[in-house]
Amino acid sequence: MRITVYDGAGSIGGNKIHILENDNGLFLDFGMNFARYSLYYQDFVGERPSRGIYDLWRLGLIPKLNIYRSDLLPNDLKAEISTYNRIPINAVLISHAHLDHVGNVAILHEGIPMVGSLVTMVILKALRDTGHGSHLGMGIPYYSPKQPKQGNPAVLESKKTKTYKWRPLFLTESPNHESIEFLQKRVEEDLGKRVKPIEKGKIDELSATEVGFEIEAYSVDHSILGATGYIVNGDTSVAYTGDFRFHGGNADATKEFIKAAKRASILITEGTRVGRDEEGNVSEREVYLNAKKITEEAKGLVIADFSARNFERLETFKRIAREVGRELVITSKDAYFLYALELATGKGYLDNVGIYENSRSSLRGWEQWIMERYEELKVPPEELQRNPDNYVLCFSFYDLPHLLDVNPKGGVYIYSSSEAFGEEQEFSFLRLWNWLQYFGFDVYGFRLNSNGKPVFEKGLHASGHVSREELMRVIDEIDPDYIIPVHTEQPGWFVEHWDEKVVVLQNGDSLEV
Repeated sequence: MRITVYDGAGSIGGNKIHILENDNGLFLDFGMNFARYSLYYQDFVGERPSRGIYDLWRLGLIPKLNIYRSDLLPNDLKAEISTYNRIPINAVLISHAHLDHVGNVAILHEGIPMVGSLVTMVILKALRDTGHGSHLGMGIPYYSPKQPKQGNPAVLESKKTKTYKWRPLFLTESPNHESIEFLQKRVEEDLGKRVKPIEKGKIDELSATEVGFEIEAYSVDHSILGATGYIVNGDTSVAYTGDFRFHGGNADATKEFIKAAKRASILITEGTRVGRDEEGNVSEREVYLNAKKITEEAKGLVIADFSARNFERLETFKRIAREVGRELVITSKDAYFLYALELATGKGYLDNVGIYENSRSSLRGWEQWIMERYEELKVPPEELQRNPDNYVLCFSFYDLPHLLDVNPKGGVYIYSSSEAFGEEQEFSFLRLWNWLQYFGFDVYGFRLNSNGKPVFEKGLHASGHVSREELMRVIDEIDPDYIIPVHTEQPGWFVEHWDEKVVVLQNGDSLEV
C-alpha cells in the first residue's frame, strides 16, 4: 500500500490523500486549500471559470495529475496534462461538507464516484442549488458541462444539454425515497418553471458496490452534521478521522469510531488545534447556557451570528428562543437546508421557526419555492420592527444589509463563531463592528481593542475540532503502527509525542508499507 498526501500537509484544510494498493486507488477528501488560494485570490478575484482548471493548474493549487474532468481542460492545456500520471481512483471518500474537504471534488474526472453520508450529500445538493454554478467548486453532485468556444478553443463555455450531468454517488447508508427525489430534482420544477432537469444518474449504497477496498464508515461529531470517519481495509488497514471532536451532540458516535480504529495499522488524523495555546473545550452545552443568559436579559431584537451550516448551533438558538418566549427567525437559505435535512433524517428541523421574508429583493427559483411551501412561517421585516422583543434573528455579517429594512433601535448581537485568523478576517470584523454600532447593538462574543483589532470572548463558540489533550488520548488508545498528521500547522507536535511512529509527509510525499 502507498499513501500519498497531495495536499493538506502542513496546513489546515485542503486534504487530498490518495491510497493505492495494487491497481486500486481512493482519495480521502479532495478539498480546497484556502491558505494557498489566499496567496492569489480574495473576494472578487478568483479563478476564471471560462478557462476551466487552467488557472488552478498554473498556480499549483491542484495536484499535477491527469485526473480532471475532461470538459474542464482548455485546448491549450490538454497536451500538457496528458503527460502527467493518471493514478487509479475508484472513488473519493468525503468526510463532510466543508469546502476545505470537498471544494475541489467537482473538478475530478466525471467518472469518479463520490462516497459519503446521506446527510452530507443532501447538504452538498442544497449548497449547489442555492449557490452560483459558475464557481468550479460548486458543481457537485450535478454540474453543467462545458465545451470549447467555436473559433477560440482555449475558452470554455456552457454546453447546451437537455439535462445537468450527474456524478455517480455511493451512500454510506440506505436512503429513503424522499431524499433520492431531492437529490435528483430541481425544486423549481414544482413552480411550473421551465428549468433544466438533472439527469437520473447513479445512486447506490456503498455496501452494494465495489471500490477495490472494504470501506467502513462511522458517524463522527463535528461542527456540521453528517461528518464521517473511515476505515479503509486492504492488505493494510487505514483509519482516517476527517475532522472530529467529542464536545458536541454526537460525541458517542466519535467514540465508536475510535474503538473501531484500533484495528487499523495506519492512522491519518487531523491536528487543527495542537499548536494553539488553549486548554480544554467550550462545549455546546456551555454555549447554550451562556447564550441563554444573554438572551433572557436582552431588550429588543436579538441577533445570533454563527457559521453557515452549523445546524447544531442553530438548534441551540432555537431551543433558547423557545425557552425565553421568543421565536427563532432564519433566512430562506437556512430554511432550504433544513428542509433537505428533514428529508434525510426525518427530524423536524423546521418546527418552531419563522423564515425572514426578504420582500425587498427579487427571489431566485429555489427561494421562491421555499417561501411558497412554508408561507405560514414568513416573518416580514415590519413584524421584526414592531415586535423586536419577540424574536431571535439568525443573521451573519453578509445578511446585515437586509437589516436596514428592519431598522432596529438597538438590541443584542451574539457572535457565536470562530475567531479571526489573519488580517483580512480582522478587517471583516471592523466592518461588522461598524454595522453593529450603526444599529446601536450591545455586542457579545467579541469587541475591538484600542488598536481596532477584534478580541474574542470565550464561552459563546464551541470548536469543531478535537482538543490537543483529547487527541493525545485518542492516538494512545488507537495505538497505530504509523501516524500521518494532516490538517495541521504543527506536525512536529506529533513527532515530539510519538517519535518514530510519526510519518511527516510534505505535499507530494508518500508512505509505502
